[in-house]
Amino acid sequence: MNPWVLLSCGAGLACWPRAAMRVPFAWRPPQAVRAAWWALPAPLVLPFLGIGWALATLVLTWTVRQEHRWRARAKAELAEAELTASVLRTMIGELRAGAHPVAAAEAVAEAVPAASGRLRGLIAAARLGGGTADPDAPPALVNAWALAGRFGLPMAGVLDAARRDAEAEIGFRRRLKAKLAGPRASAAVLAVLPLVCLPLGEAMGASPLGVLTGTGAGQLLLVVGSGLIWAGTAWCRALTGRTARC
Repeated sequence: MNPWVLLSCGAGLACWPRAAMRVPFAWRPPQAVRAAWWALPAPLVLPFLGIGWALATLVLTWTVRQEHRWRARAKAELAEAELTASVLRTMIGELRAGAHPVAAAEAVAEAVPAASGRLRGLIAAARLGGGTADPDAPPALVNAWALAGRFGLPMAGVLDAARRDAEAEIGFRRRLKAKLAGPRASAAVLAVLPLVCLPLGEAMGASPLGVLTGTGAGQLLLVVGSGLIWAGTAWCRALTGRTARC
């Protein structure tokens, strides 16, 4: 079996998206199986290509999975900041038009469908006169609402300050993403380059796949090389994450 097919299957499993909606009564595998199914290509490779290829496949699929999850987390954080800014802008407009905070929150839930489900608990608690500490609602809205209610501040002004903070965070994340696009692209090219060189070596007659498959030293080098690819991508993520925190 062609090893590139198995590696492609591993990369596809590592990047498999989550279900957009849950179907009732649908069978779901156990949590342990769902947590480790990205490692499925490694035992499939083992009978055909040996322990070296199996370990290398495991490391490479883990590398792709980590990279995908890191990028998805960054994208989700930016989407969360944009949703928070949209909620705050709509809420401020309703309050300045003279709406009660609860009515303003209900109008936000209708105007911003992505946030409607997350505002239900906050609206229900505020309508009953209870606390507004809702883990599902945007934290900036909850904190501003609680601050305005505790100290008697105008809610529109407090929310406007929170909106400015959210928009500043969005601008920072977008600028950072643009500035780091070049280094991330270079790191991706360097990570994929060893894999691209294998078919190039086969075309030149050097037979690297034969060495990596048929000899113990070749299998050891294959494991070491895949480990270095993982270390390079992890180092790149650490550097870019440190830049984002600074």
